[in-house]
Amino acid sequence: MAAQEVEISLSNLSAPAGSRKERVRRGRGLGSGLGKTAGRGGKGQTARTGKGRPKGFEGGQMPLFRRLPKWGFKSPFRKHFEVVNVFALEALFSAGDIVDGTKLVEKGLVRSADSLLKILGEGNLTKKLVVKAHKFSKSATQKINQAGGQVEEIKIPGEATAKGD
Repeated sequence: MAAQEVEISLSNLSAPAGSRKERVRRGRGLGSGLGKTAGRGGKGQTARTGKGRPKGFEGGQMPLFRRLPKWGFKSPFRKHFEVVNVFALEALFSAGDIVDGTKLVEKGLVRSADSLLKILGEGNLTKKLVVKAHKFSKSATQKINQAGGQVEEIKIPGEATAKGD
């Protein structure tokens, strides 16, 4: 036997069992379980409607955030450089390679090709590489040039040069 097909219309639609919850009616007599104080406890500030207490309020005691010392400053104009050492270039690149942001991302040395790069001089370099980065330490520049490579400094976006461009 096939199941009887019921035509669905607005007159016979109903919500599935358990999908609709009846709202709790507070303050409707002691027998309801939520009478008298309506689940708000005793008297006082917390029993009232409205603002209540501010965040971090400790009953009038000096709040923790005011007791702790204030120090430090973070400039909103700070620039974060991803750092790569010369020994990493030696290990992961072959002679004659052009090292830039995208190649460093491919090799897993840098998170993003758009990030600012700084090459530091820790380690030794024997391969001739063309390295493109935003900043170089003096020792890194010296080691890259000694190996016969080239250092190409990329202009940092939004930064003026010494000439006043």
